[in-house]
Amino acid sequence: MSDDALSTTFGALADPTRRAILARLADGAATVNELAEPFDISLQAISKHLKVLERAGLITRGRDAQYRPCHLRAGPLKDVTAWLERYRSFWEESFGRLDEYLIDLQERQRNNDIESQ
Repeated sequence: MSDDALSTTFGALADPTRRAILARLADGAATVNELAEPFDISLQAISKHLKVLERAGLITRGRDAQYRPCHLRAGPLKDVTAWLERYRSFWEESFGRLDEYLIDLQERQRNNDIESQ
């Protein structure tokens, strides 16, 4: 995935309303009205969010007579996951060091408790 496409995907994911829309679409196709239901914003605002998601390649909009369902396209999310995966070892190493530090603190606390008895 190119850096521009990755930036577009991250930009689309930056908004909590768009993330909520994607979460809803993970359960299956939905119309604009269905997607707008849980939000206290206009249909026009929802449509703008959908356009951002569509430009990022995260959704598609079908056409079945007047029914225009939106569908999740997870491909760009896979690309984001692949990009993030490169940093997994950094976080795992950091968490490992934190675990060691916490174990050391607990041991010191136990030793202090024993000494003070």
